[in-house]
Order: sequence, then C-alpha cells, then structure tokens
Amino acid sequence: MTSRPPAGGRRSRRPRLLTLGDLVLDIVARTQEGVAAGTDVAGTIELRAGGSAANTARAFVALGGEAAFVGAIGPDGIGRRLVRALRADGVRVHPASARQPTARLAALVDPRGERSFVTQRGAADMLRPRDLPTSAVARADALHLPGYSLINEPLRLTAVRAAEHAHRAGRLVSVDLASHRPLLARGRSAARQMLSEVRPHVVFANVDEARALTGAQPRRLLELGPIAVIKEGAAGCRVLWLAETGGAVRDAAAGGILEVAVATAPIRASDTTGAGDAFDAGFLHSLVEQLLAGSGTASVRADPHDPTAPLRRAAVLRRAAMVGHRAAAQVLSRPRKELAL
Repeated sequence: MTSRPPAGGRRSRRPRLLTLGDLVLDIVARTQEGVAAGTDVAGTIELRAGGSAANTARAFVALGGEAAFVGAIGPDGIGRRLVRALRADGVRVHPASARQPTARLAALVDPRGERSFVTQRGAADMLRPRDLPTSAVARADALHLPGYSLINEPLRLTAVRAAEHAHRAGRLVSVDLASHRPLLARGRSAARQMLSEVRPHVVFANVDEARALTGAQPRRLLELGPIAVIKEGAAGCRVLWLAETGGAVRDAAAGGILEVAVATAPIRASDTTGAGDAFDAGFLHSLVEQLLAGSGTASVRADPHDPTAPLRRAAVLRRAAMVGHRAAAQVLSRPRKELAL
C-alpha cells in the first residue's frame, strides 16, 4: 500500500531509502503456553529472514519505494540465502564479506505476542568503512540506521561515515533506538553520544526505549534531532517536533516543542516481530514522498539551523504516522514467509 501525495502535488519518482546494518537469520519459537523449566511445551518454530535494517528496506519496497541495503554476512550458506531472499523481495543488496558467522537471532514469542531475544551478532558488526558504497548513499533520499548499527565496531564507524555522506548530500538521516539494553550497555551518556554522532533528523523509539534513554522525559529526544516519533504499540504513536519562531529553530531545552498523537486501530497479533521496522519504513516513505511531491527533490535544506523545515508541519507528520501505522498493520495481519534453507 502506497501513501498518497498531498492534493495538488506532483510525484516525480519513487522514494529511495538506504538502510545500513543487520541481515539476520531469525529463529522464531512461539509457545502455546508459558515456558516451563526442565520440560517441553508445545509450539511452533520458524526460520525467517530478519534484521532491523533488512526488515525496514523490505517494508519500504512493499510500500512502492526503492530500497537498498548495506551489511556484512559470513562465509556460509545462511548468509547467501538471506541475500537471495532480500533481493527476491525487491531490495538492492550490497553485501560485504566477513569472517564471522552470519548473524542469527532466537526469538521466543509468548501467547500474548511478547518477545524475548537471544542474539549472535557475528558478521553484522563487521561492516567496515571501506565496504560502504558511497554512490548508494548519494542515490538515496534517506539513510536509516537501527540503533544496533551504532554500538559495536567497525559497524559503528561505518554508520557514522554513511551519515556524514548523507548530510553532505542533503539527505534525511533517521535512527531507531531498536533495543534499550544493548544501546545503554555503556550508560545513558555514552548512548546519547553515539546517537549524536550521526545527527539524525528523525529519531524513532518505543515507549520503553524513550524512557530508558531520557529518564522518563521523552521530549529530550529532540535534543538529538528535530523530529521524534514515540511508538506506543496498539495505542498508536506520538510525534514531537521543534517549532520555528521567526525563521529560527527553537532549542528543545528552551521549549517550542509541538506534539501530535496519532491513534491506530488495534490488531490482535500473536507475533509483533518486524512491525516496528515496518512502521519506520512507512513513516519515512511518506516523508520522502511528500517532499518529492512538493519540490521534486527529497534533499533537505543545506542551512544547518533549519534542516527539516519542509517536514515539520502537523499535517505532514500526521500523514507520515498514518502510513507508518498501515505498514505495521500489514506485517501484523499477513502470514509470515518462512525462509527455505
């Protein structure tokens, strides 16, 4: 499902997204009852193509956009199969080779749909700056980085380099906090420093991640970037942004913060894996599409004091949130495709 451009606008081409980070084998175990120590419980086990960066690229293509993915895989059949699956979904893949095993994740999903993860990052963290195709950054309208891409070296340095290229080209940069425990492993101050290095225009977080990073002051997310989106699950989301006064952007600490809540229709889902990544894809697809419709280019202004003025309007951000909700609903409501090995 694609988002519609504003009335009277024009659509010059499809939005383009570049994601950088993880391509992962997801091993998803769903129980029909609570886990019991020392014995068996009934359930299902599925193998899927996953990874936050790959999921976002896949969902962006499903919305009608163009997406490219940059990431590292290991010298194994799992990595090659994951690349083939992502390409089959319409994503342009730039795989780098690493000596570590391809990343894999075991997800335990309880009867309420809540998830617990055991992760082996492996090759995913081994993407080096020299593996970065700078032409792919320049071609994209937006660069999206999961928080996982900002934690371990050399992937973190590669993500910072990609963000630098994106900013120089006048592209949007977004970050999703992804998971508060690994992000905050070195403390809140270190996490904020990692995020500030990529200077995101849009920060995505769920309620727990926002609370963990800001100490229950979610408006402080705007100290990292001018637009913050707090995903609230079945309740919808809140979008916060910095207001402009007299042509200048007001500082988060000084006030001037605007906020809109965008509700969504609750969906009964037994597995929410990937829904947050799809929301990010929908939100970004709509932002870029609206910029293309309005100006024929998705570059943000070069003025460092006002980089996202075309985006920071209630109608634009509300529309983006609604498209994000629809993209997440698609993931929650359709059957999941199992990866054939």
